[in-house]
Amino acid sequence: MAAYRMISQKGINFLRYLEGFRNKMYLDVADLPTIGVGHLLTKAELTSGKIYINNIPVKYSEGLSDLQVDNLLRQDLSEFESAVSLAINNFDRENWQQHEIDALISFCFNIGVGAFNKSTLYKKLAQNSLNEIPEQMNRWVHAGGKKIPGLVNRREKESRLFSEGIYA
Repeated sequence: MAAYRMISQKGINFLRYLEGFRNKMYLDVADLPTIGVGHLLTKAELTSGKIYINNIPVKYSEGLSDLQVDNLLRQDLSEFESAVSLAINNFDRENWQQHEIDALISFCFNIGVGAFNKSTLYKKLAQNSLNEIPEQMNRWVHAGGKKIPGLVNRREKESRLFSEGIYA
């Protein structure tokens, strides 16, 4: 049976650093309503004013506690861990390093599962062209049709983590 790959605590700390940690709703660089650690609020959440965290409805208008933000992040991460697990378990390599998994989950978290699955990066994984992964990560630096300096910085950090194992 294929292994389920999870982000490490170092990877979570890395992701929190890249995404930021906000207890109250804000607009991200693409002007999308967001809370916590990169949690994009859905239409249902915006309409109801509630987020389900561990199956408990939580009103977020006054903000979330740090614990709620952490639980929401762990809940959100499962989708991206699954996508990365599926991707790398299909490819001809067994000894994935944790820093590579962490970098891929961080990248997928930021661009979304659909974009990840359709990306050239995904194809490079399938071809075992791992030396091309950092270059592919560094192509994803646009939001709202504009090159975003924060995304350039993020991709440099993710690609460095993938290739060199440096959590910076």
